[in-house]
Amino acid sequence: MVGSVPVGGGAPVAVQTMTKTETANLQATMEQIHKVAEAGADIVRVAVPRDQDVDALKTIVVQSPIPIIADIHFNHTLALKAIDAGAHCIRLNPGNIGGPDKVAEVVQRAKRAATPMRIGVNSGSLPKHLHVLERDNPVEALTAAALEFVELMHRLDFYDFKVSIKSTNVPNTIASNRLLSAKIDHPLHLGITEAGTKWSGSLKSAVGLGTLLADGIGDTIRISLSTFHAEEEVKVAWEILKALQLRERGPVLIACPTCGRLQFDMDTVVTQIERRLEAYADPIEVAVLGCAVNGIGEASHADFGITGAKDEGLIFSRGKPLRKVKTEQLVDVLFEEIDKYATSKKIVIDERAAAEGAAWLQDNEDATAMTPERLAALEAAENAAAGGGDDVLAALDEDVSPVAGRRFTRA
Repeated sequence: MVGSVPVGGGAPVAVQTMTKTETANLQATMEQIHKVAEAGADIVRVAVPRDQDVDALKTIVVQSPIPIIADIHFNHTLALKAIDAGAHCIRLNPGNIGGPDKVAEVVQRAKRAATPMRIGVNSGSLPKHLHVLERDNPVEALTAAALEFVELMHRLDFYDFKVSIKSTNVPNTIASNRLLSAKIDHPLHLGITEAGTKWSGSLKSAVGLGTLLADGIGDTIRISLSTFHAEEEVKVAWEILKALQLRERGPVLIACPTCGRLQFDMDTVVTQIERRLEAYADPIEVAVLGCAVNGIGEASHADFGITGAKDEGLIFSRGKPLRKVKTEQLVDVLFEEIDKYATSKKIVIDERAAAEGAAWLQDNEDATAMTPERLAALEAAENAAAGGGDDVLAALDEDVSPVAGRRFTRA
């Protein structure tokens, strides 16, 4: 338990991040803690490299809306002071804290205070005696270091801890955590250390953490991004958990990638919808599809969605048309329907509007959708006109494409 948050033992995967502020700057640190809590962080870590950070920690642990982990390196006395200050958990790398005796001192203080710990190693801080092994087999070296620290804790009769192996190398992180998870029963904290920018770091984290989480490995995660906005790390973490259906928080957006059938400015529409959905707490699925080909069929599971055309589009829900609207009104009307649901928790259907929407969809699908069924029908008609049999395939004339002249083009 990190404060009130369970980690491991079948509990939901906990989302954590780390403040980017000087911890001693109490106002800035508390502002960021509130931002990450609002974004969905379950736990937040703060750096404690100085005594003045310990002084601030005494206030932070009282005022924070979520549990606080004190991040300690090199100076074991700061770990002792952080425990006394009321930190809900201590992050410690036993390899850089001054030796087993100092680790033991911290453990004894943690036991008396019932303070859990996170121990572990990353690729940049392996013990010296493992450096040769690291060059030959970095996965074995990372795992060996973690196992040595686990054994040290057990010798000290301390078991209230989670373990972390992090590397900047995604395959090494995956392989070492898989190996470690087969050898110990303690909860695992996952991350790709120093992952990079919001773009590249999010991708690396999604690949590395997503692979492990899909294997059932990992109990708490942190996305490490080069940004001063810690809440962005939290958002990425939640998108990974939502994609794997491990946890729910807020809407899920589905959007087609666009193609030559696109008839409206979908990229602008998707951006508008994504931003507006941030204000909603319900875990609804919202689909944005660029044409009637993808239409309701590929998003029949979505709670709400739109499929667009050049002049008009369709609002639909769970595979059924709700209403047709002008293309420029698609976003606003979509959120009218979502707001009705947010209030009543029911899909509100106007039968007349739904019937008009269904008729519109039928007309547009027949006119524009090059589905396999339509292709087969057109080929059969061409074959019949040419006097051929069912096994004769006639080439379709691209000049009579049903989307000719209707392609959306950007200025």
